[in-house]
Amino acid sequence: MDRRAYDTDLTDSEWIILSPLFPAPRSTGRPRKWSFRDILDGIFYVIRGGNAWRLMPHDLPPWSTVYHSHRVWRLWGLWERVHTVLREHVRLDAGRAATPSAAIIDSQSARTTEAGGPRGYDGGKKINGRKRHILVDTLGLVMGVVVHPADLQDRAGAVLVFNKVRNEFPRMQHVWADAGYTGKLASEVKTQLGWTLEIVKHPWSGNTRTWAPIDQPPPPIYVPEGFVVLKRRWVVERTFAWFGKSRRMSRDYEASAETTENLIYELMIRLMTRRLAKK
Repeated sequence: MDRRAYDTDLTDSEWIILSPLFPAPRSTGRPRKWSFRDILDGIFYVIRGGNAWRLMPHDLPPWSTVYHSHRVWRLWGLWERVHTVLREHVRLDAGRAATPSAAIIDSQSARTTEAGGPRGYDGGKKINGRKRHILVDTLGLVMGVVVHPADLQDRAGAVLVFNKVRNEFPRMQHVWADAGYTGKLASEVKTQLGWTLEIVKHPWSGNTRTWAPIDQPPPPIYVPEGFVVLKRRWVVERTFAWFGKSRRMSRDYEASAETTENLIYELMIRLMTRRLAKK
């Protein structure tokens, strides 16, 4: 590397981890002008910095070359395969089994831009855009992601996520979720997948007042002050916070929902590669 490195560039130890997971250089034909490492540096620069592809710095590969690899590898399913391999390595490194037995599901609404594509209005959060619906393990690592219009209810979006990952995790048994997933979903998940769905509620949920004499005030309802950590739900919220560190994820700038899904795999690949390299 004959240029000054950006903070998003891969280090030598990180590239040692990633290089076996990408296609080997061709032995015939026209030699490549830009290495895969340079192309990955360009992709990670765009995701973290939030700039447009055409605004790629001049000391990185041309934007058209970087974007072409980003798109072609998505169509090949390469990003998702690399993500799966790294997730299993991170879990093994943490002393866990390669595949999880429990998970947490949640969604995040994001505004879209004039790029077009599917979108909807989330009346609860007053956002016109899409939802990023993710399933994560107890370490916060993404197991599956589906991006859909924001007007789709969480229960319906969860069905899309579960159908996508139903055959990928043979050890799966239990899923935690918030109150937005109450209803028939739990019985459907049990019937179709054999998993149990547990709704994690706030400590004060279900509290009711009781009758008291006229001359005495009713007993107070217990409501904790300040931030309350909810069982397991904080894990998926932390994953959304990881997304927020990449400015490309501040809004949904993509015309295709599949591209947004792929960006999530890419930023998680960057995060997991850094974590493995530190070991």
